Amino acid sequence: MTQLLFKKVDNTGLVLWRVAFGLLITIEAFGAIATGWVRRVFIEPDFTFTFIGFEFLEPLPGNGMYFYFALMGVFGILVTLGYKYRFAMASYALMWSGVYLMQKTSYNNHYYLMMLLCWIMVFLPANTWLSLDARQNPKLKSPSVGRWAYLVIILQIWIVYTYAAIAKLYPAWLDTSVAELFMSGKKDYWLIGEFLQLKWVHYSIAYVGILFDLLIVPAMLWKRTRLVAFCISLFFHLFNSVVFQIGIFPYMSIAFAFFFFSSETLQKRFLPKKKLYTRNEIKTPKLKPYLLPIFAIYFVIQIALPLRHWFFKDDVLWTEEGHRLSWRMMLRSRYGQLMFWTVDKETGQRNNYPYRNMLSKKQFRAVKTKPDLMWQMARKIKELEATKGNDVSVYVTSKVKINNGYYYPFIDPDIDLTAVPWEPFKHHEWILPSPDDYYQSPLPKNNNE
Repeated sequence: MTQLLFKKVDNTGLVLWRVAFGLLITIEAFGAIATGWVRRVFIEPDFTFTFIGFEFLEPLPGNGMYFYFALMGVFGILVTLGYKYRFAMASYALMWSGVYLMQKTSYNNHYYLMMLLCWIMVFLPANTWLSLDARQNPKLKSPSVGRWAYLVIILQIWIVYTYAAIAKLYPAWLDTSVAELFMSGKKDYWLIGEFLQLKWVHYSIAYVGILFDLLIVPAMLWKRTRLVAFCISLFFHLFNSVVFQIGIFPYMSIAFAFFFFSSETLQKRFLPKKKLYTRNEIKTPKLKPYLLPIFAIYFVIQIALPLRHWFFKDDVLWTEEGHRLSWRMMLRSRYGQLMFWTVDKETGQRNNYPYRNMLSKKQFRAVKTKPDLMWQMARKIKELEATKGNDVSVYVTSKVKINNGYYYPFIDPDIDLTAVPWEPFKHHEWILPSPDDYYQSPLPKNNNE
């Protein structure tokens, strides 16, 4: 184990990854301002739906979130340059974690992955070459790194892709109806819109997606398939970037190749002046007693979290319980119909609550389909009514449809959502049982509801 983890290897791939990752997180921060994402998610809404338990995290008032993201961008630049690297990386990781946890309406597996990678990078000695830190402090400069620094990133990538492949193994994905549904919204794309409607394209998306997720890490690890696998990866991620427009994630995934190609290849292409490290001695770091237990606990959690929904009652595709933090990416579409009702505990008067004007468009779409957001919205309504001197119970009438299925009742309308707790590792009985084949439409193809 010591030889596997702490053998010294050339660090060219790690330092190139640091530069690429720094550039990408810089683009993410400044791009969020430029594209209006910060405005739509943090400034325009009256409040945000935080991760439950993190209600103390609130957006800065006024235009404060613009400055927040600008500061993150500065830290991203420092990471790229390798200047005050540990401080800059830890600061970005902390601030991005705040962004991630203080809102859920823009939940994205890619944002979650970026948060994890930011924290992993805090522990990696990625500034010992090609950095301002190494230039200012010659004692820090080193052409090598313990192999563990590569293995933690590779293992994290493998977990992501493997669980993403497993999650796709359900009927609506395998019969290509999900791919067809996704592509139906791309008809107006210039040049490729009609191409994306072809049936063989849907089969390719469905099955190549599974095979790619399952095999890309092993294929990149094996020297004989590495170049072919990289070319496939390049096409796969650029296709996703063009079709799904998912920000920096495709390019971050392409940059993962720095951890797989040999240092000889990377050095010739990117750092020809760097002398290749070949001594391969074994040297345990001073932090060894802490590194092993920290990463052992971390990866146990990473492997366990995506499995938790198997211990919940009913199907995660219906309940959403255990969906987040599980690498269940691009699997289904959810649509909802939702009404909130308040009942005054003193008078018994029942009213349809006008919640729509309290939410942004994105929040409104999300709250109609996510049970935890419904629960949080009910509590928000109760709080608002309490400020008016009213003590109310809050009920919902909700219907949800998955993919091309029918709308089915989703939440028990007789349960006061403000009177029940949220249990993150337990099924909520107020979510109604899933109907048979709820995610598949019994209607003929092209029949619009």
